[in-house]
Amino acid sequence: MSSVDLKEKEKIVVLDFGSQYAHLIAKRFRALGYYSEIALPSADVSVFKNACGIVLSGGPSSVYEENVPEFNEEILELDVPILGLCYGHQLLAKSYGGSVEKASVGEFGIAHLSLNEKGKVSPLFENVSLTTQVWMSHQDAVCALGEGFEVIGSTKDCAFAAVQNLEKKRFSLQCHCEVKDTPEGNKIFENFARICGMAKNWDEDTVLNHILSSIQRDAEGKNVLLFLSGGVDSTVAFALLNKALGQERVLGLHIDNGFMRKNESKQVSEAYKAHGFTNFITEDASESFLAAIAGLTDPQKKRMAVGENFIAVRDSVVERLKLGQDGKVWMLAQGTLYPDIIESGGTKNSHTIKTHHNRVDGIQKLIAQGLVIEPLKDLYKDEVRAIGKKIGLSDELVMRHPFPGPGLSINVLCSSGSLSAEDKAEMAKAQAELDGVEITQFCAHCTASMKKSVLPVKSVGVQGDFRTYRFPAVLTFADEGNGFYHIPKVREKVEGASSSITNKARYLNRTVIKLYQNPKCDESEMKLLEGYCTKERLDQLREVDNIVLTTLHEKGLYNSIFQHLTIALPFASEKGKQCFVLRPVVSEDVMTARFAWLPMDVLKEIVAKIADLPFVDALYFDATNKPPATFGWE
Repeated sequence: MSSVDLKEKEKIVVLDFGSQYAHLIAKRFRALGYYSEIALPSADVSVFKNACGIVLSGGPSSVYEENVPEFNEEILELDVPILGLCYGHQLLAKSYGGSVEKASVGEFGIAHLSLNEKGKVSPLFENVSLTTQVWMSHQDAVCALGEGFEVIGSTKDCAFAAVQNLEKKRFSLQCHCEVKDTPEGNKIFENFARICGMAKNWDEDTVLNHILSSIQRDAEGKNVLLFLSGGVDSTVAFALLNKALGQERVLGLHIDNGFMRKNESKQVSEAYKAHGFTNFITEDASESFLAAIAGLTDPQKKRMAVGENFIAVRDSVVERLKLGQDGKVWMLAQGTLYPDIIESGGTKNSHTIKTHHNRVDGIQKLIAQGLVIEPLKDLYKDEVRAIGKKIGLSDELVMRHPFPGPGLSINVLCSSGSLSAEDKAEMAKAQAELDGVEITQFCAHCTASMKKSVLPVKSVGVQGDFRTYRFPAVLTFADEGNGFYHIPKVREKVEGASSSITNKARYLNRTVIKLYQNPKCDESEMKLLEGYCTKERLDQLREVDNIVLTTLHEKGLYNSIFQHLTIALPFASEKGKQCFVLRPVVSEDVMTARFAWLPMDVLKEIVAKIADLPFVDALYFDATNKPPATFGWE
């Protein structure tokens, strides 16, 4: 299918104000069967030809700031229904004469939207529960309605959470309907499409055909070299390239960068051969990658060093294999997804959450030369898996837990061994904030024995579409002997406590639960250590990670968890030891996630096995959703 065909389709246009969720909105409409496109909010009205409706996305700005994304207000004069979400909700209020201010209490994570009498009969909420779970991520709030608007729903902390102007067909919600943690979000989008009078015109076959024809167009007359991490994205991209171009024009390069899971490279090779792929090679470049990040502590610099080294290895392989000397140009292909691009600040109004290895300078230069092809760049993880299954890939390949190109290197947190004066001041403020948070979800015994502390390591988070580097809060419950601690059994109570902390704190973006502390080591002996991403620390991480993944497979839980990450912290009693964090998450789109709550017997079995390892000083469980935390810690 050509781009001309797409432009002639009826569509819902999503205006991208820089939100992490903007493209997820478009994806949701496409998944429901309605073709959707992204446009800049400054776009000329001619862009909206064939538009049946318009959605204003969220964004990291505040509508009352000076440097906000440029918005063409002529768009509001178009005779089509408009739906505003989060920042879009606030922008509609301001544009129609209302007001927006910083809220006394921000909302990050799950909230519950209650419909009033007008909301019960609103066309936007047809067949939606009178009280429905929604996902919030905002600090600002509408405090006065725009002209002609009326309230149709509210949450505990947001009085104007849902409003409408039926005469103008303008609707706006403070929540994010596009994420899975707004369970009835698809109903709301279906209702909006019905208000728009749009017929279904998009399906999986159309998506696949569009991808294949795009590959053929972009790679015309060229061969393609693809980095194969062994993860879902690169595997599906590899299969699509083979299907579109044939194996003779595609070469997969699996680089063992020294950051793989235990026995990962061997397993990847065997899985590819079993599927019939013969056009791939494996390169052991572990020494060069370890050298590239030696002594680095800054997460961004580590990612960039890994990404640039991929280019160096690629160039050396191209030269050694004499690729291109047959007169054909070799493009570089990547399994990039849209979240990779948006989190790297890849749209005009977006902010950088983290720089992905596939967006470093060396890659950007190749992109500028038209020498990079990214078949999945408009898709999200669940779409990629669906496409992989559609073209015949086995569950072993498409249901693997995601494994990014930098691998375990980004799960090994690094430190010079001391906090700066600024960090020490922030940590003190974080502890004061944590001390001030009342946590009453748990039983009296649990609450009485609970200790609240702050780990002296910072991790990356995303709050209100901005990247944050903040400290994690630690909840420690009753000591059950031999270094093991009580683990609360009710997930909702743990989630409530975690959200209570991160919603009210400026210096905390995660909540972890202590599972184990080496009884031979007093807690007062624990300290921040000098630690870098070395083979020794990676090997220790591999052992802990392997225990978790092997147990999940044995218990039949592997496929019920989207991704498990094991995080190594440079925090221990002495050199050669580490603390580890278990981070299982459930997600469909990567843009949002909830921590996965394991069955208690399985979690305790995992903890006991890890506690037997001689280098483990403490073990934690990350009980934070995204937002406010990202999946990983770097």
